Amino acid sequence: MKLAERLKAARRAFRQKSHSEQITLDQLVQALGISPELSGQALSEATYFACIKVLTESIAKLPFRVLQRTDRSGVNIVQSNRWWAPVYISPNRFMTATVFWSLMESCRNHYGNAYAVIDTSESKKPQLWPLDPQHVEIIYDDARKLSDQPDLYYRYDDGKVRAIYGSEEVLHFKSHLTKNGLVGLSVREQLRDTVQGQIKAQKMVNAMYDNGMTSKATLQYTGGLNEENVKTLVQQIQDYASGSIKGTRGQIIPIPIGFSLQPLNLKLADSQFFEIKQASALQIAAAFGVKPSQIGDYSKSSYSSAEAQQLSFLVDTLMYIVKGYSEELTSKLIDSEDIARGVEIKAQTDVLLRADKQTKIQTLSTAVNSFLYTPNEARMELDLPSVDGGDKLLGNGASIPIESVGTQYQ
Repeated sequence: MKLAERLKAARRAFRQKSHSEQITLDQLVQALGISPELSGQALSEATYFACIKVLTESIAKLPFRVLQRTDRSGVNIVQSNRWWAPVYISPNRFMTATVFWSLMESCRNHYGNAYAVIDTSESKKPQLWPLDPQHVEIIYDDARKLSDQPDLYYRYDDGKVRAIYGSEEVLHFKSHLTKNGLVGLSVREQLRDTVQGQIKAQKMVNAMYDNGMTSKATLQYTGGLNEENVKTLVQQIQDYASGSIKGTRGQIIPIPIGFSLQPLNLKLADSQFFEIKQASALQIAAAFGVKPSQIGDYSKSSYSSAEAQQLSFLVDTLMYIVKGYSEELTSKLIDSEDIARGVEIKAQTDVLLRADKQTKIQTLSTAVNSFLYTPNEARMELDLPSVDGGDKLLGNGASIPIESVGTQYQ
């Protein structure tokens, strides 16, 4: 059906509704010939849900901090900045940082876009408020109707609250795929057929469980039956086959004299059902950048250790996402003067690469002996209190500047 014909059908559906009745969104979508199942049921698909879960929890684990880079003192944490507490502890009075960043990442993946309003009405305690991506529309005011300069605006309308925000008032986190650089596209939109195929495959398995793991069958009989008797007979046989009748387990199916039941053997192994389902699952995971082992597929694991696998996931997938978060937060929350002084908001990614305690102590000991960490900085990594005299760089006495090499033999 062409688009014009779909629109005519949608208009007819609206006309057939009385004023007291309201056509639902699903009815409108169906009238246009679009399947409404994908958005509501995509999260019920195991692979899709697992990918969303892996990415959401990974981003929520990363603490975002306000840092300042200087030529003389290196990188310092700036807790005096007004945005340090919102991005690190609680973006608003109802959410912790873990909940907020989980929400942002899940929306970014599921809808392709995640939005949060920057509330600076209380200058000392600014807050970040998430918006439902389903009710946000992006408008580019090239006609200059809202301001003297063309700008990007975000219009929010959920039926109760209506507001328009400027580009500097909204944090906008996009997915990795975008056509115009302004609006992100979700993975479920790009892999619509693959995700729907996985959903239908699971429905097929569920239906087989409901039918007692029996396939379809043909009922042969001589003579004639009216349609009502045929329906009654078939329903009784289905009830016995599925074990839904009390006292039966689906093992014995009574058949009237003169009738024969011929099963249509459909084996999942013969149709390569599991191979096709596994291939579709790997395609969905690859689109998200999630490793097969993270969704429970260990058949082709080639990593020497869990740490190597996590490092690969961090470099191949998370670094791009985290960089986008850091750039959006820094450009929207930090003043241009502070940016010029080296202030930025950055995620601490090394929390994903934590080794066992023995390896960590050996690594910190090497860093202290190599003049990289002070003892107190190493103790801080182990959640231990600082000690007097531990703020000086210590190290092996054999380490000397390169220009002094050889002087020890004079």
